[in-house]
Amino acid sequence: MAKSMRSKEGASNKSDSHKRADVPRLFRINVEVGNLDEAAEFYGKLFGLTGRLQAGSRCYFTCGVVTLQVVDVSSVRAPHPAAKALYFVVGDLDATFERAKALLCLSQEDVHGEPAGQISVRPWGERSFYAEDKWHNPMCFVEEGTIYPG
Repeated sequence: MAKSMRSKEGASNKSDSHKRADVPRLFRINVEVGNLDEAAEFYGKLFGLTGRLQAGSRCYFTCGVVTLQVVDVSSVRAPHPAAKALYFVVGDLDATFERAKALLCLSQEDVHGEPAGQISVRPWGERSFYAEDKWHNPMCFVEEGTIYPG
């Protein structure tokens, strides 16, 4: 009987494990641009990374467990900007800010009454700033250790 109960427990544990494994995990985000060479250079400088050119007018940037896929859609239509900001956590917010400033891509918007394009501690406690590429894809860079999990 004990053996039978263990078998059922094992099946139950497998089932629970299987359920956890089925939780969707974000692995790639797509942003559309109008010139892949320009975009690859821009994102490479902003992130301090080298992108990987891919078939289909794409360039991949590994951003932790999620890949940013930059896609040139100009041969088909005008790029459609990302709906809302893409959030990136960085260890050195000040260095990222300086790169964004040099690229002239700091946001001109306001976030909760503060300039989005300046480093600020937001009301929810994150130290961050916002930027935007020339195709109007908004981004937010948040300092590691200040992320608000919700």
